[in-house]
Amino acid sequence: MFYILSQGILFRGVVLLRYIALPLAFLLFGIFSLSANAQNTSANRQLTLSDAISFTLDQNPQLHQFRVKRDGLFGQRASSNLSPVLNLDVEVENFTGSGDFSGVNASETTISLSSVIELGSKRAQRTSVVDAQLDVLEYQRQAFTLDVLGELSILFVETLEIQELTALAIEARELTRNTLNIVEDRSNRGAAPEYEVKRAIAANAQAQLQVEALIKQSERNLIRLAAFWGDTSGRFQKLSGDLYSFGQQPEFSELYQRALDSPAIEMFASEARLKTAELQLAQTQSKPDISWQIGFRRIQETSDSAFTAGVSIPLFSGGRNNGAVATAMAARDEVAFRRKANSLQLHSRLFEAFSQREQYINSAEVFQTTIIPQLASALESTQQAYETGRYSYLDWIAAQKELLSAKQALIESAASASVNQVVIEQLTSEPLNETQF
Repeated sequence: MFYILSQGILFRGVVLLRYIALPLAFLLFGIFSLSANAQNTSANRQLTLSDAISFTLDQNPQLHQFRVKRDGLFGQRASSNLSPVLNLDVEVENFTGSGDFSGVNASETTISLSSVIELGSKRAQRTSVVDAQLDVLEYQRQAFTLDVLGELSILFVETLEIQELTALAIEARELTRNTLNIVEDRSNRGAAPEYEVKRAIAANAQAQLQVEALIKQSERNLIRLAAFWGDTSGRFQKLSGDLYSFGQQPEFSELYQRALDSPAIEMFASEARLKTAELQLAQTQSKPDISWQIGFRRIQETSDSAFTAGVSIPLFSGGRNNGAVATAMAARDEVAFRRKANSLQLHSRLFEAFSQREQYINSAEVFQTTIIPQLASALESTQQAYETGRYSYLDWIAAQKELLSAKQALIESAASASVNQVVIEQLTSEPLNETQF
């Protein structure tokens, strides 16, 4: 019996808006939703992908690193938004010298305030750079989250495939036991040679080894899955879901348009805004700041006082920042080329997943509707012919292997279609079939 995972491949079923923006949430609600007939997870120790995603979003430390980075940028923004510092200056002249300037009677004391007038909206440009960095960080977080959940989903599909292969291996083991019983019965009646019994015993032992190997592999994969949310208790023993419900697939042009709006591509647009803000900041640095000072002076010798004022303007400083402006301009232009190259790579990768999914779905449907039913019927006829002495032992074993190989190919095709659907939804950041459940 196959363990069933319900329809849909990428990310549906749990409340995820605490950590991921709304567009990404639509993606997360599309994958492997819980079947209406699925039993209680904790009671049956069966894990759904919705549960795995929820656990990962809550507890995966890699996903929470962006919160720390965001807090750091908020602190940087607060610093960038500060006005120039106001300085209090105290200056004492003409004291403790020689002659008339001995002591403090001839001293002059000046108390003043000084600061800088920033020209070119430097403070606004500094905060604009940090705001753009926050936008880039958000898209990086979404893209990184998609990568992590994509890895999780692919591992989930692979583990489900192992469970299906385990069920098939158990079926193959039962088939070898049945074969051994029939061969032993025929041998006892003198209708089959002793070597056929020995081969049947060996085949049964090999089938048992295969079952045990797949069970161990499934256990290892379940531990790898639990590592996504830091669980070492091994509380889940099986996965729950449907590997054979594929749903409909939109046209490739529609999927590609979705992909162009995904966080991976939008990150380039956000990065372009960052580079533009950095360029504008570099350009504002070409405008010199004006230093000013205003104060009060006390002349001790005459008991007179006066106000003081001063302004300092750098001369010929505009060209000193040309190199930084050129560097920022080049960095901005580079983003456009990288975005174009990434879009081309995205097109190629998306079409590959799109084409392979169609291929594997067609393969699975042919195995289900034609190949396996025909081979099952052929095996039944071959077994009857062997029992009556019309077919040889090798003919019967060959028919068994053909049927088991076809069933294994069905499982592999279904799993490959599901993996490619995960890739498509990861690239488009949307569920492939929005009408599913």
